[in-house]
Amino acid sequence: MSQTDSPNRSSRRLLVLLPLLIFAGIAGVAAKMLYDQDVHGRNAAEIPSALLGQKAPSLNLPPLAGADLPALTDGFVRGKLTLVNVFASWCIPCRQEHPILKELAKDNRLTIVAINYKDKPEAALGFLGELGNPFKAIGVDPNGQAAIDWGVYGVPESYLVSPEGTILYKRVGPFDDISLKEGLFPAVEKALADEKQQPHPSS
Repeated sequence: MSQTDSPNRSSRRLLVLLPLLIFAGIAGVAAKMLYDQDVHGRNAAEIPSALLGQKAPSLNLPPLAGADLPALTDGFVRGKLTLVNVFASWCIPCRQEHPILKELAKDNRLTIVAINYKDKPEAALGFLGELGNPFKAIGVDPNGQAAIDWGVYGVPESYLVSPEGTILYKRVGPFDDISLKEGLFPAVEKALADEKQQPHPSS
């Protein structure tokens, strides 16, 4: 074997390994991105919203026909600590979340209302008839315009709105025990504490 064979063989080996090294590098970057997403991700469900701390978009939605509930309007929610839930009968995670909403409806600190998103009235009525109705008012959003105004990413999605109409908390995706304990309930408690600290006009 000549002395030049060894460098040539090394070069060929490098050419063979180069695609593998590039692939390993790309895989490493992808893994880090997935890790970062996972680390924050309990987080992925609590996507920051430009509306947090801002006035909630106006509500003027017609009622769900046949539900025997009020329309969802600014007047209905004004002065109440309100959880606005965006749901649809065709949404599987909404079905999974629904028992939690029914439990939350027993919490007299909150008024739970709904935006029924891109749904058929008869399907929404069937959904509520089967699973129960935790909502005090439902507004229908057949074209999704209200959802656009509220910055909805997908259903289900929920917004905690102060009695003065400020968005205090946003949840993307269904509620679970962790999001209630670490997200919604602290936001409710803070809202109630802030309300107590506000000066009230003397009678």
